[in-house]
Amino acid sequence: MFKKVILFFIILLSSNVSAQIERVEPAFWWVGMKNTQLQLLIHGNEICNRKVEIQYPGIRILKVNRACSPNYLFVTLDLDPKITKAGKFDIQLSQPEKPIITVNYELKKRRNDSEKRLGFSSADVIYLLMPDRFANGDSTNDNVESQPEKVDRKNSSGRHGGDLKGMQEHLDYIKELGATAIWSTPLLENNYTKYTYHGYAISDYYKIDPRFGSNDDYVKFVAASHQKGLKVIMDMVSNHCGIWAWWMSDLPFEDWIHQFPEYTQTNHKANTIKDIHASKIDKDLFLNGWFDKSMPDMNQQNQYFWTYFIQNSIWWIENADLDGIRMDTYPYNDRDAMAQWAKAITDEYPNFNIMGETWLFSPQDIAFWQKDAVNALHYNSNLPTVMDFILQRALTTCFNEHGKPWEDLGMNRLYNTISNDYLYANINDLLIFSENHDTQRYNFLLNGDLAKFKMAMSFLMTTRGIPQIYYGSEIGMTGNKDKGDGDIRRDFPGGWPGDSMNAFSAKGRTPIQNERFDFLSKLLNWRKNKTVIHTGLLTQYVPDNDIYVYFRYNEKEKIMVIINNNETDQILKTDRYAESLENITTGTDVMTGKKFDLKTDISILKQTALILELQ
Repeated sequence: MFKKVILFFIILLSSNVSAQIERVEPAFWWVGMKNTQLQLLIHGNEICNRKVEIQYPGIRILKVNRACSPNYLFVTLDLDPKITKAGKFDIQLSQPEKPIITVNYELKKRRNDSEKRLGFSSADVIYLLMPDRFANGDSTNDNVESQPEKVDRKNSSGRHGGDLKGMQEHLDYIKELGATAIWSTPLLENNYTKYTYHGYAISDYYKIDPRFGSNDDYVKFVAASHQKGLKVIMDMVSNHCGIWAWWMSDLPFEDWIHQFPEYTQTNHKANTIKDIHASKIDKDLFLNGWFDKSMPDMNQQNQYFWTYFIQNSIWWIENADLDGIRMDTYPYNDRDAMAQWAKAITDEYPNFNIMGETWLFSPQDIAFWQKDAVNALHYNSNLPTVMDFILQRALTTCFNEHGKPWEDLGMNRLYNTISNDYLYANINDLLIFSENHDTQRYNFLLNGDLAKFKMAMSFLMTTRGIPQIYYGSEIGMTGNKDKGDGDIRRDFPGGWPGDSMNAFSAKGRTPIQNERFDFLSKLLNWRKNKTVIHTGLLTQYVPDNDIYVYFRYNEKEKIMVIINNNETDQILKTDRYAESLENITTGTDVMTGKKFDLKTDISILKQTALILELQ
């Protein structure tokens, strides 16, 4: 953003600075971290010339750095793992002829299971929801004095009042559905005047938006989710902050964000990151340009900011007991900084999982960002999970069309997508989905066709990867992105007092909604204990007459999946699959219990998927 705007914010908000110390971030930390260094950001009025002193066993001040702004100190500590114990201590800031400022700080004991915790994996099914649009459990926080945007449910782009309490009140619903992990779009403060419901323009990285609840409410939500056997994934944003982020009124350094003489937007050309022929101007514009006028682009090459952000991520993992992170707009970030970030997290939590939003247009582009990918640039992102937008794109059309084996239509789209799996370092760590909060609603694309929905979900829950479903998909919620993002982010029916229907309960759903829910719930709950689906090998056969057949198998089990995308019943000749059916005589459909004799040809109903447990 141009410097005039930055100066405007400084002049406008400087009158709000009163207390000498306004912030110390992180607010507290833990002993026992593998990385023994801790950077404290201290923000207060004219503190830059103060001397910093700490008298606590095992703590050593490595360096004290001033910023460009006189209102910051960056203090780097070393915590001796053999000496430093959990406890409280004083940080004293002194300056001749001025009163000493004393800041109380706390080091906590790290969770006992921090290193052993298991992140989300292909054994999970993730339920993605938007907090503002899911359920309003506490109407008293709908409007908060400190936040300029107020609730207006009539405005599809406004805040609607969903919150953490509403999410917590419906954990049983998510568990009944059969999902095992919850990913919510960002919950941190968005102190802007409009469009704040989506959460991606963060104004305070250490604070839950008060319209969702408090930091304590979030910790309680995660604990309640764990009690139900549900994991929690936090959505984070490193590429940009919100224009009203607290530091925009007093930037620590001029290069804390990327600034230009006038507003300059990114060119959205992600390929420049790995294009060996890319011009510097194009690459810099992609990396440094702003995502939106309300979203200043963070400078991840400023080591003070990047240490701040790495610590912030670890702070949320440890404080809230998270099971995973989803990182927004992954390729828009500085790739080396992101590799450092991912490694810092997985060094502390070796079994933790992180997924990056890799909204790219070829499998090789997405594969580049996965940990241990082979590429000529010898780049390793350290990012375990990438998002398979190629498969999502195939799912948007494949059930609405038919094609010959040599055409990329119908079931061939699925086959061709899976055939590119050789590009990925770990196919089990691919997030797979038919829709999310940024895409067309899947039910809209299928025109409400229940049979196509069942085929799609049968595929999604039995192919490789980590399945994710978007809230409301299980009841056929629809929406047209061409009408605006608000239309694909509608309120979940029953999440607000006075709603005309309550889809959280079977009694409140229509018969067709119950059929969708019951089908998906049965499928998801079956999947929970099927290691053969989670990590088994996959053999697929070229679709014949728009019938797609593949097998999942390990040493103990074998599953056969048959998807008939035809609008007429078909006969499947089983002898074609002899190599996968050796010594197998029967298969039982997991959804209906019907047994099939696999020694002979079998009849398959039109637009039907069979998931057969083989005997």
